[in-house]
Amino acid sequence: MHQKSPATPEPSHQKSPATPEPSHQENPAPLEPSPSTTATPPGAPPGAGLRVGVAKADITPVDLTGLHPMPGDFTGVHDPLFLRALHLSDGDTEAALVSLDLIEAGDVTPLRERIERELGIPADHVVVTATHTHNAPRIADVSPGALAHAGGPESFAYTEVVYDRIVTALRRARDTARPARFGAGTGTADVNVNRELHRDGHWTLGHNPDGPSDKTLWVLRFEDLDGAPIALVVNYAVHSTVVFGTSEVSGDLAGAACRHIEDVLHDERAGGGAVALWTPGPLGDQAPRIDLGVPFGTVPDERRTARAYAAMEAQGLIVGAEALRVADGIRTSADVRLDARQRTVLCPVKPGRDVMETMRQDGSGTVPLRLSLIRLGDVAVTGVSGEVVTEICRRLRDRSPLARTLLVSLANDRIGYLADDARFDRPVHSVNGCPVRRGYAEDAIVDNLVDMITGRPAPRPAEDAR
Repeated sequence: MHQKSPATPEPSHQKSPATPEPSHQENPAPLEPSPSTTATPPGAPPGAGLRVGVAKADITPVDLTGLHPMPGDFTGVHDPLFLRALHLSDGDTEAALVSLDLIEAGDVTPLRERIERELGIPADHVVVTATHTHNAPRIADVSPGALAHAGGPESFAYTEVVYDRIVTALRRARDTARPARFGAGTGTADVNVNRELHRDGHWTLGHNPDGPSDKTLWVLRFEDLDGAPIALVVNYAVHSTVVFGTSEVSGDLAGAACRHIEDVLHDERAGGGAVALWTPGPLGDQAPRIDLGVPFGTVPDERRTARAYAAMEAQGLIVGAEALRVADGIRTSADVRLDARQRTVLCPVKPGRDVMETMRQDGSGTVPLRLSLIRLGDVAVTGVSGEVVTEICRRLRDRSPLARTLLVSLANDRIGYLADDARFDRPVHSVNGCPVRRGYAEDAIVDNLVDMITGRPAPRPAEDAR
């Protein structure tokens, strides 16, 4: 990557009739945290300009017992798992983004509150997401009403280990932050494909090349004032399930992409080089183009397993190489103002249908849909606490006042799939696994995120939603 010179910087579907139980709201009101103040980071006077710090830590479990979120057990480790933490400050506002090589993180409110207590970063300025590799554990608890993989005691013990390492990594990222410039760009990577396939008279998971699929690869570049890269944030819509079924721990496609980027950017003189953070885009209906290719539960032979790992590296290389190409062409600026906020919308619950036995859903009448925003100048990084499908993201981008708006799935929770309203006419996987009744999730996501981007408050005052 070369040194850069500074630069100046869909209609709503009709709702189906429904009569919620008396305790539910017909149009659930968003709950928005009350305004919070952020302590100025050490060494950064108010209005001091953008400062960025990163840290990376190994979170590969030592004991794999009881940690596979799907039926079965992990048999070994193919490649390590990492957390990557990004700390941002403009001298007035702090924010943090954490990416985990895990299948999912449930409700991380306790972690975000701990970060606020110990580091002073407001809980509603912290976004935690997972790369969604299916060859890795889950952490945190399942939210009321959510459809998510339930963890046992081993999972909760592992959660505390990961929480400790996240706090330590964020502290290190903040302490090593330096003046920085920021820019964003997009490219294209064709390693995803729609996975909702109608075959033999019914809907199943497969490869549907005629279905909607977003090939956009977003890249956020952070560099120091000399042009040396600090971090790349990549955002892409695909399930990291290339080697799902091998029963070995792996970062899968997302991990391979980040590994390639970091290997290219490695610089011992700069203390190891830049860190690559993977954020999942609207992946709810997207599969990798090449995967293990056997039904779940079938033990693959050595030849097929080797082919799957080769496909993982190849597809990771495609995404990583494109991210580096895009990053090389991004113009950056130090004149960046930060904004961060979160909102929670209580939506009426829809029971899951034909879901995996490891999915847990309690009897709650509402499910919390958590929405987040980190805004860097004219770039909006929005977050949604589920596996969002393509059409919802497209509608958000059409409605957003900022042309550069990207969506991060699995942000601060994983309540299930989040399908657009029109999709409910088909019994597809993303509808069966959606915990929100038709007519609520799509509008709640788009309308509230647009309001958050524009700075409009929640429709009526409400208590702190953290």
